[in-house]
Amino acid sequence: MAETGASPLPSTPTARSPLFRAEQFVWLTARVLEQRLFAYHFLHSTPDAVEAALDAYRNEDGGYGHALEPDLRGPVSQPLHTAHALRVLDAIGRCGGQRVERLCRYLTSISTADGALPAIHPSQRGYPAAPFVPVVDDPPSDLLATGPVVGLLHRNEVWHAWLFRATDFCWQAVESLEKSHPYEVEASVAFLDSAPDRSRAEAAADRLGRLVREQRLAALEPDRLDAYPVASGYAPGEHHFPHDFAKSPESLARAWFTDDEMARSLDHLAAEQQDDGGWPLRWRQWAPAPALEARPLVTIEALRTLRAYGRFVG
Repeated sequence: MAETGASPLPSTPTARSPLFRAEQFVWLTARVLEQRLFAYHFLHSTPDAVEAALDAYRNEDGGYGHALEPDLRGPVSQPLHTAHALRVLDAIGRCGGQRVERLCRYLTSISTADGALPAIHPSQRGYPAAPFVPVVDDPPSDLLATGPVVGLLHRNEVWHAWLFRATDFCWQAVESLEKSHPYEVEASVAFLDSAPDRSRAEAAADRLGRLVREQRLAALEPDRLDAYPVASGYAPGEHHFPHDFAKSPESLARAWFTDDEMARSLDHLAAEQQDDGGWPLRWRQWAPAPALEARPLVTIEALRTLRAYGRFVG
């Protein structure tokens, strides 16, 4: 469903348009992977180039490391890196085959006793990591790590033994949520949007949407952000908006918000583009390199969200 008055994303960036400015920002600051992702999404490049860049982060165990997720440094495979790799493969239509079979074997090898994923595997110890992702010896299962992975595998009709217990974990975790926070809700939506049991997913999403509104987890009035609390442990000003939960009109989370609320959210997203052409980070920045590497990722995601809603960004 396109928003009123929206125009399609142009096939070629117009000089000094938001898309042109974002392109210059990407060429100036991004890693090779994000440069090729931008070219794939907006400049008619091929998925082969993206896949070749992603392979540089793949390890022999089938997982991914080497700071693919910028807030975790070092070479070792981690669940969050692997989730990131799956998002890339899904975006270019390559989420299947032997690569994903090996990836699922890696997920099996690091799973917790209940078959789900920890946020951080203890192998991260000794390498730099953001202070908000602490390394512990016996990490519990984590919905933020497991939900998006399970959702992406279901979305691409990947069938592997690992998925059975991991899917059960996600259902139990999502359906038992009471007091939540925005990133947990985003992980839940990533699972629900692709869960095979659609009627169950719709019911869970309806309940989750009521929770989001009751707990004021989405800032519905961008010009009155002081009226919306920031979740405990988040950075000052780390608000979340309707477009963060409903990244496309097809998401189950889109039904949580009125057309006016979504329009205000998208207006705010478009207006966030900085003078250098990139979009800002809202979460806590702890070192220069992770922040530099994350901004092109955030910029590409902002452009894709605007395009998904038919917003003209050229």
